Amino acid sequence: MIEFESAGYSYGGQALFSQVNLELAPGSFHFLTGPSGVGKSTFLKLCYGELHPTEGRTTLFGQDLSTLNRDELAHTRQSIGVVHQDCQFLDHLPIEENIGLPIAISSKDALGEKANLQELIAWVGLTERAHALPPQLSGGERQRAALARAVIMSPDVILADEPTGNVDWEMSQKLLRLLVELNRMGKTIMIATHDLALIRAAKTHVQARVLRIANGQIQSAGADL
Repeated sequence: MIEFESAGYSYGGQALFSQVNLELAPGSFHFLTGPSGVGKSTFLKLCYGELHPTEGRTTLFGQDLSTLNRDELAHTRQSIGVVHQDCQFLDHLPIEENIGLPIAISSKDALGEKANLQELIAWVGLTERAHALPPQLSGGERQRAALARAVIMSPDVILADEPTGNVDWEMSQKLLRLLVELNRMGKTIMIATHDLALIRAAKTHVQARVLRIANGQIQSAGADL
């Protein structure tokens, strides 16, 4: 689905990654770990095409990223849902409309997708908060809303950037269970996190591959952390 072939990325003359060979296969579950500032967010951006590798290549759903024009890339991205660290909501719109924004800018059947919106909001436990504005939500509510927005278009891949970074342990577990449930539905999941306790807790729910960024390399760390 997403594949790196001898890929690397340099910024400001400094190589963040080099010679990365990695495949996110259908239905797989990955944790991407490493200390803050090591490049986890940058790597996720390479996964969904916001950034292009400066060496090697990235393939999204069988298509070389470097060959895609703007419209083709936008279409391909509809198959990838992203949960950003800062959630990136429009504060003047109720959370229900924020979650539904991807429908408005897509070419998919809006009526058909909107029919699932209320069910999705209920799935993340935000029915009673659907008409609240983003600044009125707690950190956990914002993260659940961000996850709902990421999956509203039924993507094949979900990338989550530190989704539990600003919530307590109980809410971290709730978010993890939602992501595990998505994986059991056949979605490919990658979670970037520095929270090793979260990775250990996930071992009881899902078979996950743990990847560690170190010294410009993506190294398989196994699951015994």
